[in-house]
Amino acid sequence: MTDVLGVCVSWSSDSCVVQPSSGPAMTIALADIVSGKPVPPRPPVRLRIQPDEAQRRAMALFPDLETAPLGAWTLRHSPTQSACRAGSVLAMTDPGVDPAQAHDRVVAFYAERRRRPVAAVLRGTPEEALFVRRGWGPESPDADTVFALSGVAAARRRLPRVPETSGGEGPEVELVEQDGLATLRIGGPSGPVASGVVVVDGDWAGFRSISVEPGHRRRGLAVAVMATLLEWCAEQGARTAYLQVLGDNAPAQGLYEGMGFVEHHRYRYLAASSGS
Repeated sequence: MTDVLGVCVSWSSDSCVVQPSSGPAMTIALADIVSGKPVPPRPPVRLRIQPDEAQRRAMALFPDLETAPLGAWTLRHSPTQSACRAGSVLAMTDPGVDPAQAHDRVVAFYAERRRRPVAAVLRGTPEEALFVRRGWGPESPDADTVFALSGVAAARRRLPRVPETSGGEGPEVELVEQDGLATLRIGGPSGPVASGVVVVDGDWAGFRSISVEPGHRRRGLAVAVMATLLEWCAEQGARTAYLQVLGDNAPAQGLYEGMGFVEHHRYRYLAASSGS
């Protein structure tokens, strides 16, 4: 007996034809079939990476990030950025050392840098339980963060149409490249009204700080920012795009889902209490 994995492309009274993922189609007599079952499509390669690996790729968004290994964890600190992604321990796998020792080393690392200890963890994991037992709680009242992925080409194809401006010239667009990052600013009479940042590391492109001033929303500016940044990272050879958005930010999630971004994982930030 042998197994065949593929798509059944035809079925007749005495045989069926199965198309494997590679190679020629196979015609199989129904009398030779012992059993069969539906198999869901295999997820794209980009969706098969582990959360901690995806998170490590996203460190490229902070060029001045200081990192230090703690077993399989990563201690992260940026002297210029206040975002939790740039100032927390990435704790999504076994640290490889005694849990109490791992906790104390995290606290010491951030104490040396005069930063409040913060940990990025997956819900329902031993790593989350380790910090909760030590009295750690949510770093903020924000919802969990969604890490989403898409193909660069797919996202560009599915971009919503940017509304055309009526009369006059469009807003000023400035794209600045520095330290491997591309920062886009779309200006108005009194300054930037929309902006965003992208980095390309290998064939992965990461986006952050996509924002539009409140008085200028619902005019297609977020789409314009993403369209320009996606074009730039495609020119750099990027194939996989990622971004992170709060799980309760419905407008942003709707925009990104429309561009083909799908959820890869969710995580939360825990912070040490004053007595930890």
